[in-house]
Amino acid sequence: MKQQSVPDLTQFTGADEIDPALRRRLVDCWIAVTNSGGAAGFPFPPVRDEDVVPVADELLDRLHPSHSRLLVAGFDGALAGWVVLKRDPFRLVAHWGTVHHLQTHPRFRGRGVGSALMREMRTVARDELGLEQLRLAARADAGLEDFYGRLGWREVGRWPGALRFGPDDSRDEVLMLLDPL
Repeated sequence: MKQQSVPDLTQFTGADEIDPALRRRLVDCWIAVTNSGGAAGFPFPPVRDEDVVPVADELLDRLHPSHSRLLVAGFDGALAGWVVLKRDPFRLVAHWGTVHHLQTHPRFRGRGVGSALMREMRTVARDELGLEQLRLAARADAGLEDFYGRLGWREVGRWPGALRFGPDDSRDEVLMLLDPL
């Protein structure tokens, strides 16, 4: 059987659209990504269900068509990765959105999942939410600047030593911008 080369992408705009099976797959992906060293929101692996489930539930409960979207990638029905796009409803900053928790399940790395999710998110941000720019913060020294740079993002600043992983392991938080969309 031929392997699917491009992931299927699905967008969710409300918690009522997430069935228990998808919720379970999202949590399992987050655990697998974190425990394999991925920079997806839990900096101190290993993590377990009791760490991830409450955070995932809060994230999913906040999905809303006007200000929080979940994009999911899959191959042949298997969850391969996901990302969240948020916009602040405050009028002063309502023209930009933020990217959160981009992750690719370790089993699907190297197949273009992260790039496909980011390209689709850019389209959703521009065409559906009317956003003009996107922002994100990434962990330095994880190769993320190069990944995002290939997708048109640029570094606009850093918070030096903002992320402390241990007594002798502080890293910058890299601030990145995609503008225009």
